[in-house]
Amino acid sequence: MAATSMSTVQLGSALTVPLFGQLGALGTAGLRLGWAGLILLVAIRPRPRDFSPRDLLACTVLGLVTAGMMVFFMLAIARLPLGTASALEFLGPLTVSLFGPRKGRLLWAAAAATGVVLLTEPWHGGADLVGVGSALLAAGCWAAYILLTQRVGDRVTGLKGLAVSMPVAALLGLTLAAPDLTERLTWSPLWTMLVLAVLSPVIPFALEFLALRRLTASAFGTLMSLEPAIALLVGLLVLGQRPGAAATLGLVLVVVASVGAARAGARPAASAKEALASSACA
Repeated sequence: MAATSMSTVQLGSALTVPLFGQLGALGTAGLRLGWAGLILLVAIRPRPRDFSPRDLLACTVLGLVTAGMMVFFMLAIARLPLGTASALEFLGPLTVSLFGPRKGRLLWAAAAATGVVLLTEPWHGGADLVGVGSALLAAGCWAAYILLTQRVGDRVTGLKGLAVSMPVAALLGLTLAAPDLTERLTWSPLWTMLVLAVLSPVIPFALEFLALRRLTASAFGTLMSLEPAIALLVGLLVLGQRPGAAATLGLVLVVVASVGAARAGARPAASAKEALASSACA
């Protein structure tokens, strides 16, 4: 589920890049969030009585973090190669992984961090500072997203938590994007963004909710080290962004770290059983 989520996120991001010239980075982010929030709200129809006040607050904060993660990442890939932006954004999940309970987790985090450095190649200099800053802000949002998604996923049955957090993200995203969309939006990109919203974030975020019921937050964070490698491949195949030798070595390192995290990252058996039971009741 985590691997499928990462693949659809990066494919959706790559397919969104050509629309930047028409809608702008904020416009594409806001429109994707708007469609995703509407789809999940209509499909799942969460009811207020299904949530405690604390759960509703957690879902609201998760929605704000989700909006920040997508908006800042769209701003980053408007200025940086997809693989570089994803590598910088991965610093968020990498930070989460450092707090894992097992000593071996530090080894996987170190391998992933080395891979991120090789993917980013900071020694070349000349990186777009606004793009780098946006990617780092997305990284902070992603770290918070992992922790909040696991909390909401454990406390709220099915995907009802996502059906509350995503409309909140949609409201914030559309508010930020309103100036761009007012001037640039036409019918063609409106329907194109509906399809892209299903591809990302609806499908991947739903899969992440389910995956985080079966993995520890730290293991999930390290497993996300695969995402910069996927972004590098998608950037090559879809956008023609060719990686060098250092980036290729970085790809190998993050794949090794991901395999290590997957082997050591299952949640305790009791938690897994409870998660399966809650999914069955949803």
